[in-house]
Amino acid sequence: MHNFPMAYLISFRCYGTWLHGDVRGSMDRRGHHIYGTPKIKPNHALAKKEAAQLKYSPKQLDASRRAIIEKAIQEVCEHRGYRLLAFNVRTNHVHSVVSASCKPEPVLNAFKAYATRHLRKADVLSSDEKIWARHGSTPYLWTERQVEQAIDYVLYGQGDELPKFD
Repeated sequence: MHNFPMAYLISFRCYGTWLHGDVRGSMDRRGHHIYGTPKIKPNHALAKKEAAQLKYSPKQLDASRRAIIEKAIQEVCEHRGYRLLAFNVRTNHVHSVVSASCKPEPVLNAFKAYATRHLRKADVLSSDEKIWARHGSTPYLWTERQVEQAIDYVLYGQGDELPKFD
């Protein structure tokens, strides 16, 4: 029998919306990616260099795209038997709290794949556009308290409610 956590806090960002060197700090795959290690410090020159290297334009999610992504995430959970405890699709990222009897990476990958397919099917994303940044964040939630805190963060810790206009 596998020992899986109660849930995961799965988050992923839109392509080009949070680059290395950003004032918010960032993580990378070369040494600043282990939980608890310091983030890359803000660096205007690095952020400018990263922006110049983007192959596609940065992506934002308007109200119609957010609704499509919400439906896609619900469909993934229903189809694969994941338990969706909370989710919040923002203008440049997605947060979710999900219980699944597998590692979080397949859940994250399915969310991104289903959302991309649905956006393309709705004709709001062309086949040559990249919508998501690489990977995402997948902390394990082992206790009821951690799950409650993650749900609270996802539902109520994201700032003002998003406008409904496009």
